[in-house]
Amino acid sequence: MLQAKVGWSTSGCARSAGEEAAKAAKVGGAKVALLYGSVDYDQEELLKGVGAVLGDVPVIGCTSYTGVLTPGGFITGPDGYCALMTLSDEEMTVGVGAAEKGCCAVSAGEEAALAALEAAGMDTAPDFFYMVAPPGEEEFYLEGIQSVIGRVPFFGGSAADNDLSGKWLVYGGGVVKNGVAVAFFWDKEFGNRYTGAYRPTGKRGIITKVENNRVLKEIDGKPALEVLAGWLGSTPADLQGFNLLGATIHHPLGITDYAGGHVWIRHPMAGNPDNSANIGNNLAEGVAVELMEATTDELIASVESAAKEAAGRLGTDVGALLAVHCGGRRGGIGDRMDETAAAMKKAIGDAPFIGVFTFGEYGYEGCSANGCGGLMLSFMALGK
Repeated sequence: MLQAKVGWSTSGCARSAGEEAAKAAKVGGAKVALLYGSVDYDQEELLKGVGAVLGDVPVIGCTSYTGVLTPGGFITGPDGYCALMTLSDEEMTVGVGAAEKGCCAVSAGEEAALAALEAAGMDTAPDFFYMVAPPGEEEFYLEGIQSVIGRVPFFGGSAADNDLSGKWLVYGGGVVKNGVAVAFFWDKEFGNRYTGAYRPTGKRGIITKVENNRVLKEIDGKPALEVLAGWLGSTPADLQGFNLLGATIHHPLGITDYAGGHVWIRHPMAGNPDNSANIGNNLAEGVAVELMEATTDELIASVESAAKEAAGRLGTDVGALLAVHCGGRRGGIGDRMDETAAAMKKAIGDAPFIGVFTFGEYGYEGCSANGCGGLMLSFMALGK
């Protein structure tokens, strides 16, 4: 039977915060601990605090945008914050592995996957896995992992900071400064939901030019920012820089998967002087892209619906839920974040949960491939 507990802290001392959260979350025989914290902490000290309480329990996670989600609500503080969940189950096997990028994200993914298999003492692919990486090359880390274990259901999200300055960090046994960490799971029931929960607007076009995977140059042969401005009722001048990011939290781009109709959300991050747009995940030429939309009320409601769907796919009682929630959506929700915690409780009752606010979300849906997106929810429910 799964035992899961969640602890959190807003202590201004990183080590004390780690100790406080770990003491509240400690369970006997823990197989893994998921940790999410503030970029304002000394991350090494935060992990030392956790380790002082949990000993050699492997820790995986990342820094989280402006706060964390817990049964106690949305937890944040001016001096720091963290939340930690431990998982214990005699029948469950977990292996955690990590690798710095070095010269190649694909190779780092391979290295992390092999390390996780070794840590677990397993030579077969896991039933599912969790991945965390910095923003930028998530698809390539995934490629490396899948070269080792194949297409296995997964979830996860990209480390975040509070201002897009790049201070984000990954936890994978220790601090991973620029690389990837994974947790492989065997013999545990799971149910997932990976969604943006946005509505299509009917405003769509074909991507005709992309540079460096994530710079959208043209839609239908026209400068991308001009097309986006037309769809948004704005102007390219008003969408320069991070103005585009803010304008598209409620109106991102969607790419529909022909297999099952799953919509991969792409967040336009910045408008460029040449009227191209930086996008938060990889793109491909010749693919249709559509403007999507959602209200703030719908962003909040999607937390409940996604949690219910993940729980419903589980087929048994929920023992814990791990919620990867886009930081951009969190920004769009603003000061109503406690409503998301209430929505989670409405969906799964008293089952423990933990939520991180990320700059990129990963998952799969039905018969789709594993992939990465932005402005999405990636929820994984674990059986009791």
